[in-house]
Amino acid sequence: MSSAIAIVGAGPRGVGILERLGASAPGLGPDGLDVHLVDPYPPGPGRIWRHEQSPLLAMNSMAADVTMFTDDTVVCEGPIVPGPSFWEWAQALRTSGDPDSLGPELAAELRGVTAQTFPTRRLQSAYLSWVLREVIAGLPPGMRAHLHRTRAVDLIEEGDLQVVRLENGDTLRVDAVVLASGHLDATPTDEERALAARAADAGLTYLPPEQTTDSDLSVVPAGETVLVRGLGLAFVDLVVLLFEGRGGRFEPDGDELRYVPSGAEPRLVAGSPRGMPYHCKPHYGLRAGRPPLPRFFGPAAVDPLITSGGPVEMHAQAWPLMAKEIAWGWYHELFVGHPGRVRLPWPEFAARFARLDWGSPAMAELIAAAVPDPVDRIDLTALDHPLHGVRAPDIATLQPLVRERIAEDLRQHVDPAHTPHLGAFVAMLSVYGEVTRLSGSGVLSARSRAEGLPRWQSFFNAVASGPPGFRVRELLALARAGYVTFLGEGMWVDVDGTGGTFRAGSASVPDAPPVAARVLVDARLPDPSVVRTGDPLIAALLARGAVSEEVLRDADGALLRATGLIRVRASDGALVDAAGMTHPRRFAVGPHTTVKVAGAFTRPGMNAQSLRYNDAVARAVLRSLPGARAAAA
Repeated sequence: MSSAIAIVGAGPRGVGILERLGASAPGLGPDGLDVHLVDPYPPGPGRIWRHEQSPLLAMNSMAADVTMFTDDTVVCEGPIVPGPSFWEWAQALRTSGDPDSLGPELAAELRGVTAQTFPTRRLQSAYLSWVLREVIAGLPPGMRAHLHRTRAVDLIEEGDLQVVRLENGDTLRVDAVVLASGHLDATPTDEERALAARAADAGLTYLPPEQTTDSDLSVVPAGETVLVRGLGLAFVDLVVLLFEGRGGRFEPDGDELRYVPSGAEPRLVAGSPRGMPYHCKPHYGLRAGRPPLPRFFGPAAVDPLITSGGPVEMHAQAWPLMAKEIAWGWYHELFVGHPGRVRLPWPEFAARFARLDWGSPAMAELIAAAVPDPVDRIDLTALDHPLHGVRAPDIATLQPLVRERIAEDLRQHVDPAHTPHLGAFVAMLSVYGEVTRLSGSGVLSARSRAEGLPRWQSFFNAVASGPPGFRVRELLALARAGYVTFLGEGMWVDVDGTGGTFRAGSASVPDAPPVAARVLVDARLPDPSVVRTGDPLIAALLARGAVSEEVLRDADGALLRATGLIRVRASDGALVDAAGMTHPRRFAVGPHTTVKVAGAFTRPGMNAQSLRYNDAVARAVLRSLPGARAAAA
């Protein structure tokens, strides 16, 4: 019996599901299987990684740290089907392939790539396109893939069939559907609409949250002071496009860079809740090898929390173990990789560390005695809030204080003397997977889901999702030249109706006069929202109650927040409707769902959560099909 599946979204997540379907289809699937990938953007790279974007934009991962394929570290139910990482693909293409097939610019870049290079997004686009072709070519007999360069606009049922209506007028009748659309656009929030209305009344320019690569930056005039709210990756993209993208350039200046302006650039005044850019990506490898993980926040600790029935309070019950696990990764790398900088052998320190509670006086005493240099001790508070307590009388006085912290963070992330940062990073990836299991179990208190999980996600992003070092050097050059001014932590913005400007200040300069500007950019992605989505398929499903948004209420029924996320069953991504029923043949995976998975692609050799979850979803989809071998058994 032949069956069919539709995957809505043909970017890395959709391709990852296709790869896992192909791996497990011989054991689970029906005799014939057609898989339809639907996406208006190029299949493989999808919207975010499409070739048609500025050649200046780079990944924030090194070439050796990107793969779409399982390896022998991945613990999953389906077969392991190894494939090349980005770095292995690049090596093979330039030694035994045809780099010139990529075009002259990408061919030149490919020939210069090393394992530690941060490739352009255009070259990543070429890798992801190749991955899709390789996955399709490797599908088992009887399994076929079909690509549809259009948008899915509706999904209804006819009996047991799922009917997907496409924007080009075609209709797909399939047995199961996977929604893998990635970040969903959303209409502005009430607060953003109100801000936009006040700005329009005052004749100001406001750019709301969106993908920076899709923003119309021509509305930002040369020489204008521009307020920027947000210092994450969208901010980094904004800086690239407004400075180097407008003809400016960077030249070596001793150990630093010097910015040479084009005359077309604005002047940015930027802030955020933290007031600092994300921490720089590590530029080195582990000296001690991968830490033995999980150690304190693995199944042995998380399973009892899950089976307790809850409610589990994340800050009180989970965070001490999470923090201890992150510190374990840091100190394993320090003691084993840099034994000359510690006063105890690793086995002794590890045994004592294991017996103590994180945050206890005894733990602090152990670390202080064993690690003489404070820079070698992990400080989670400083990592999360690097400007905490920093105050200045005015913005000019604040600038060297912020720049010094950015420069020191850069130094520690490029100098191999500080590889413990990478040990902590690896531990955070392990913790992330266990937090996903815990949050999907239903035992976390509503307040923990409303407040604890967002705080953890924000901390993870700041520590683990930062820019490469060369971008930080460029940012420092712009700051020294006066083209980027940091406003500090706790940024606030309003509209001065009398003066006809935006005004901004921060907790770092509480007594300074506000900065006035006629342009404001919210440099971040829109907050997820099912009810405000611009996706026609999701909107249609929501209107019929076929999807539902996660709404969190306290124990007394008081509304805490709507997360904006599509509710799915944690184990396999099955859609949960407005009545709380799980659909047997509709699934969703990605950042728009209640299951948070760290990235659509991942580092090799890390038992990656994204690969494990793709496998679980794909096998659930196969088992849902008529004629599936598991069903027959």
